Amino acid sequence: MSTIANSSDFDRRQLITPEGVNLEIRLASLGSRIAAYAIDQIIINGTLVALFFIVVLGGIATAASIATSIFILLSFFLRNFYFMFFEMGTKAATPGKRICKVRVASRGKARLTADAVFARNALREIEFNLPLSFLFVQGEAVDAWIAVLGLIWSGIFLFFPLFNKDRLRAGDLIGGTWVVRAPKAELITDLAAHSAKTGAPYLFSQEQIDAYGVYELHTLENVIRVNDPETVEDVAQRIRNKIRWSEGASGSDLDFLQAYYAALRERLETRLLFGVRRKDKFDDQ
Repeated sequence: MSTIANSSDFDRRQLITPEGVNLEIRLASLGSRIAAYAIDQIIINGTLVALFFIVVLGGIATAASIATSIFILLSFFLRNFYFMFFEMGTKAATPGKRICKVRVASRGKARLTADAVFARNALREIEFNLPLSFLFVQGEAVDAWIAVLGLIWSGIFLFFPLFNKDRLRAGDLIGGTWVVRAPKAELITDLAAHSAKTGAPYLFSQEQIDAYGVYELHTLENVIRVNDPETVEDVAQRIRNKIRWSEGASGSDLDFLQAYYAALRERLETRLLFGVRRKDKFDDQ
């Protein structure tokens, strides 16, 4: 199982994958998460308004009661499945998160699962919509007291990210997720170009290149981007052991990783042209 260790900076964390690779990540700020949520709400509400006019003005439902029922049903599905749909995708981010350059990631496992995404979003109704319903409730004095107590109780969920160092929502705590920064990185072109310039005589056999798949390629990409000396040395040694590398070369560990990255990427892209996509090292396709 993966383990997590805190680094010196308050927003930096180290995620150690099951393969033993130490990846440094940065937590998304509260400001970026709030901005992403606000953008998503604008998209949701704008879509609901458009759907309302389509249903009512488009003549889909002539009776007011039918139009209201359809609108409530569409609102329910959009509010509850909008986040799940996008976060289960390859980007693991809603449009708002992608604009703010953040994404959902798993805290204790190498990959984000559908179960984790469902769990983190299951409490969203309690965390955000329930406090608003208590805030705008109207009625007798007793009802007002109930509303105040309900607002306090639901406010615990709403402000939960302020009281833990990883800025976790209650949904994140249950789902085993967190929201991290995901800046756009021009990495593949840079790595390939740099590998061509090193001049180190690394020649890998087809069997050595086929030891890994797409998932390991992305992991190696992150290792090279972070460029932590200890991690680079450890990963280079692990790859050498895995592919039984004994030829040696005059380059550094980073040069070795960049050369292997370029060779692996070229091999995977070539196989992809023939309709063969190897997901990871366990995929024998």
